[in-house]
Amino acid sequence: MLKGVVALVTGGASGLGRATVERIVRQGGQVVLCDLPTSQGSQVAAGMSGNVIFAPTDVSSEKDVMNAISVTKEKFGKLDVAVNCAGIGVAFKTYNFNKNLPHKLEDFTKVLMVNTVGTFNVIRLAAGLMGENQPNEDGQRGVIVNTASVAAFEGQMGQAAYSASKGAIVGMTLPIARDLASQGIRVCTIAPGLFKTPLLESLPEKVQAYLAKTVPFPQRLGKPDEYAMMVESIILNPMMNGEVVRVDGAIRMQP
Repeated sequence: MLKGVVALVTGGASGLGRATVERIVRQGGQVVLCDLPTSQGSQVAAGMSGNVIFAPTDVSSEKDVMNAISVTKEKFGKLDVAVNCAGIGVAFKTYNFNKNLPHKLEDFTKVLMVNTVGTFNVIRLAAGLMGENQPNEDGQRGVIVNTASVAAFEGQMGQAAYSASKGAIVGMTLPIARDLASQGIRVCTIAPGLFKTPLLESLPEKVQAYLAKTVPFPQRLGKPDEYAMMVESIILNPMMNGEVVRVDGAIRMQP
């Protein structure tokens, strides 16, 4: 279904990003896997029989992302899809009254730099290479898929930085889709709920079981490939544009 598609996936060494890389390759595509130099990116790429190339990338670095775009053009000659999965989070209240400590500004800034600025950095540079594609019969040249979170809508205590960063991704989805519409580049965002990623798997089993029970149906954590299925659906459906899609089993996060 994705035969001949060339995609760039950030955060591709683990979790939702890795599942996306694997699904695109399974469906006949080729991928430039972007992740930090310290990640398992090179090992993941090595196991994909030449269909994946690893580009060490800090998404908040203009130089790194420009290099990843150059690698994409050199190796595969084009770019059809960009999927932004790279992200980080911290858990601090706005003010800790027990310790008389405010939320550190550098922590807040770092989360926004990686999640929001990093996503925009990839979008703005990937769009340039996509714009060189020959349009299909619909006039489409490319597709960009971003990752927000249900925390963009129902942020919990301690999630001010994370929710702000993901809310910004939600907020910029439509204007960027409008900006790129003239070149036939679609832009959508997925807002996942609770998924079985390395971050959640690092929690104790009891905590994972408790979290799973907060999901109405299906009452479990999401599988990373279920996120990747939504990515594939967005790529394949030409009318999906400027939209934010929740994939969350009907969960609404409590305070």
